[in-house]
Amino acid sequence: MVNIGAARRYAMAVFMLASQAHAEEQVGKDLELLRDAMYEDDATRKFFLSPVIDRSEKERVLAETLRGKANPVALHTILLLVRKRRESLLPEIAAQYHVLAMQARGTEPLTVTSARPLSDEEMRRIVARLEGIYGKRFDAVQRIDRSLIGGVRVLMGDRRIDGSVDGRLQELSRTLFARN
Repeated sequence: MVNIGAARRYAMAVFMLASQAHAEEQVGKDLELLRDAMYEDDATRKFFLSPVIDRSEKERVLAETLRGKANPVALHTILLLVRKRRESLLPEIAAQYHVLAMQARGTEPLTVTSARPLSDEEMRRIVARLEGIYGKRFDAVQRIDRSLIGGVRVLMGDRRIDGSVDGRLQELSRTLFARN
């Protein structure tokens, strides 16, 4: 089980170092790329997470592989995680770092899920409308879920707005069965 508190503390320290180096965006991208690379195939994941493989060997392989290819802050973060036997925290550290970067930009995450890909103009209108209603700036991503049939489902932090056909049908079903 991942220790979210520890991951957040690491992410805060890494974000502070990246800010001092004026490299917040690059470090964030590198952490995500490193996370993806280390977890994309089974052999790499096993090497990275194995308690049997010597830590100094892991550090050597990672340093040789990543030197000059990753921002020094991101590289030293990975090496520190290996040194402290905290390799499993990397995915959560990357996620927490992303949240901190959005907060620093004054934005919040927004996920718009639709049955079909939305045009840039449709996404812009949805985001602009929500920014006007909530008085916040959003960092929006789009997801496709064909089961929605039509409409959109919006996720803002822990708030969910379901304007999809599927959601409305489910709500109608609950209403009809609640009356019986």
